[in-house]
Amino acid sequence: MDDQKGYFSMEEKKKITTPLHTLPLGKSGLVVTKPAMGCLPIQRCTVENAVAILQAAYEGGIRYFDTANAYTDSEMKIGLALSDVREEIVISTKSAGKTKATVLAHIENSLRQLKTDYLDLFQFHQVGAVPDIDDPEGPFAGALEAKRRGWVRHIGFTSHRVDVAEQCIASGNFETCQFPFSYISAERDLALAEKCKAAGMGFIAMKGLAGGLLTNARACHAFMNQYDNVVPIWGIQTIGELQQWLAVAKEDPHMDEELSAVIAADRKELAGTFCRSCGYCMPCTVGIEIRNCARMNMLLRRSPWQQYMTDEWYAKMQKINDCVNCRICVSKCPYGLDQPSLLKEMLRDYNEFYATHRPLLDK
Repeated sequence: MDDQKGYFSMEEKKKITTPLHTLPLGKSGLVVTKPAMGCLPIQRCTVENAVAILQAAYEGGIRYFDTANAYTDSEMKIGLALSDVREEIVISTKSAGKTKATVLAHIENSLRQLKTDYLDLFQFHQVGAVPDIDDPEGPFAGALEAKRRGWVRHIGFTSHRVDVAEQCIASGNFETCQFPFSYISAERDLALAEKCKAAGMGFIAMKGLAGGLLTNARACHAFMNQYDNVVPIWGIQTIGELQQWLAVAKEDPHMDEELSAVIAADRKELAGTFCRSCGYCMPCTVGIEIRNCARMNMLLRRSPWQQYMTDEWYAKMQKINDCVNCRICVSKCPYGLDQPSLLKEMLRDYNEFYATHRPLLDK
């Protein structure tokens, strides 16, 4: 990349000459960098900014990029930014297609958008049940046909449901598992990493910041360091965020008393039922933005609160008053949350916070 663009200072460029850690994705034969880049957030960037971030990530040593056909123009941006170094990187993408034909169409479109003729890893996206490998017209048949055509080299899955993830691992039909994984995850969720290791599968950790609730990058990195088979994919949408993760990767902090204390405090505060912002509950029948509104108390206190004092966010929160208690969101929540009750509590807390903090912005 052109030094004139100023993505990194000269001192940072010197540090970047140290390669990032790598690890194999199970027995797949794929070797990826730790950390890797989750590309969902770049759909919120302009094309120019997304290309700059992706190329800066490559310059910084990242060689694994994870996306999905559902992430609007994310694949297209990766293709524009990295097609000239395709043989040096690992790309994984996803489809939530329910039929052979749909999966094949999604994969063909992904190849076109990514400007490549193969996918290193194809993943069934947010599976709610184990895909049937014997259904001739099912989604697995599409993935297998894509593999026969040379479009796909390896097959994995992503899920937010621990019971489904366990069943997928036990099936022996997948080479990788991608699952929410952070230091506030439940013990059963954390045990998936060891299950994958025993099965020779790669484990890809998404939502390592618990949907933005965890803010200490060093603690998150040190937690991941305890697992020699887990590759975290950090969602990145600014050069600043990228620089932070690369700096932490170079430092490579391991668990110590200070970071253990940070983790213990976060676990105490966040223990129990809280919204992970997985989005399974969406869309709401009356238009409530459940995935963010249901965790507003944490967003107000664990990120800059000023962004939630806008007229737009005030209107989003007041939309909770329209809840008709249909409880469809409850039936779809993989964590068993009572979303209608949780939303009402979030609205009460938000209104109190708004009343005391919004006037501060006018001073």
